[in-house]
Amino acid sequence: MFSALGSASNAFTSYDMTAYYNTAGRDKLEALLLLEADRMQNILLSSEQLASEKRVVVSELQGYENSPDYRLSRAVMQQAFPESNYGLPVGGTKTEVEQFSLAQVQDYYQRFYQPENAVLVIVGDFVEAEASEQIGQIFGAIPNQFSPWSGVTAPLTKVPMDSLSTPLVLQEPGSAALLEMVYPLPDAQHIDIPALEILDAVLSSGRNSRFYPVLLESGLATNVHTYVAALMEAGWYSISITLASNQTPAPVDRLVQETLEQLQQEPIAAVELQRAKVQLRAMSILSNRDIESQASQLAYNQIVTGDHCFSDRYLAALAQVTAADVQRVAQTYLQQNKRTMGSFEPTILQDQVGTEDLSPTQTAEDFSPGAPVDLSQVSEYLPTLPPLDSSDTQALPQRIELANGLKVLLLPDHSSPTITLGGHINAGNQLDLLTSGGVASLTAHNLLSGTTTKDEITLASALENRGG
Repeated sequence: MFSALGSASNAFTSYDMTAYYNTAGRDKLEALLLLEADRMQNILLSSEQLASEKRVVVSELQGYENSPDYRLSRAVMQQAFPESNYGLPVGGTKTEVEQFSLAQVQDYYQRFYQPENAVLVIVGDFVEAEASEQIGQIFGAIPNQFSPWSGVTAPLTKVPMDSLSTPLVLQEPGSAALLEMVYPLPDAQHIDIPALEILDAVLSSGRNSRFYPVLLESGLATNVHTYVAALMEAGWYSISITLASNQTPAPVDRLVQETLEQLQQEPIAAVELQRAKVQLRAMSILSNRDIESQASQLAYNQIVTGDHCFSDRYLAALAQVTAADVQRVAQTYLQQNKRTMGSFEPTILQDQVGTEDLSPTQTAEDFSPGAPVDLSQVSEYLPTLPPLDSSDTQALPQRIELANGLKVLLLPDHSSPTITLGGHINAGNQLDLLTSGGVASLTAHNLLSGTTTKDEITLASALENRGG
């Protein structure tokens, strides 16, 4: 039915929430509300259906197992958070999934899929009064069977203050050595999170970051990925490094520790602080330009922090962070005795196994449509929908051609305080000669290496200092 509505529908499960989201034409709002309200209270769970879903989930988990990154991250998180559900993989393990009974899944659904445990977010082109009335009629009639959390004895998250564990070492066939370290952090609303986000940007955001010359430009690593996980009960700072061929984890780890010690011993420069603030503010705006992202941000704010306007408080706090704050949080949270570290050392080098784009904090659900729905069934189930207003069409771009032949397209959009500049050149793979395949791509990469007037770092600084 979602497909018949032309809706882009999907779902995901992360540490603090499960989300179901749909994006469709504005005239489909009532239909989407009806379908989601039905799913909240009338789900059909059978043994056959559960067995089928188990096979799908187990297959996905086995696919993840092909990735050394996933196996290393899972082991490090379990050791970093031994007394917390955050230490468990979001998708579970093959053994756990296979053992779930129908009664367990039914109890989980009946307990937690209730109105008082849910947040409904609508973003887009709708009339508020009409939408509020529809929501009240459709969702207001759904009863809360019982308090979702009554009798639940889930373990509270205990943030380890000191890590006494020895470093994990996975020695298996693979394509490259890996290094991962995790530092426990407080929850999303803690006053130190904005300073930690700035610390992260200083370390790894762009070519002017601290890690770039030390690890990437030096040729010791091919990829460095860091992030601050800010969640409901606790969080962590993660540093993941893919080493270049013939490199070993120990020397790279020493360089990482030296870089962190510099942050602990000396305040960051004013230009670094300002660049990080601009980048983080720009990232917040740029990542919320579409209605789906805006809805997701509002839901995260409400569920994780209890305040749907939390992003505004976060950005205000970000502007107040000082260099001394960044130095203090580096001293407080990035101590070597607080981290959990693991490494992957390939015993036999092999070609990279095809892996999926694995998110460290969530797993996607499989929403691919099954057999086509009978259109008569759809029309009977859904209300009569008003036609689209044909007068409401998007403005066409203005087209200009300069004397030298450059074609320019201009399309104003005042819904976001941002500008996108796109330069598209008819110089793609179709122009590669048979004897020089790849020259188009190689030429494009070299455009990032500087010009006769601006070197690589100057170009990067011009963009990064503006949050581009």
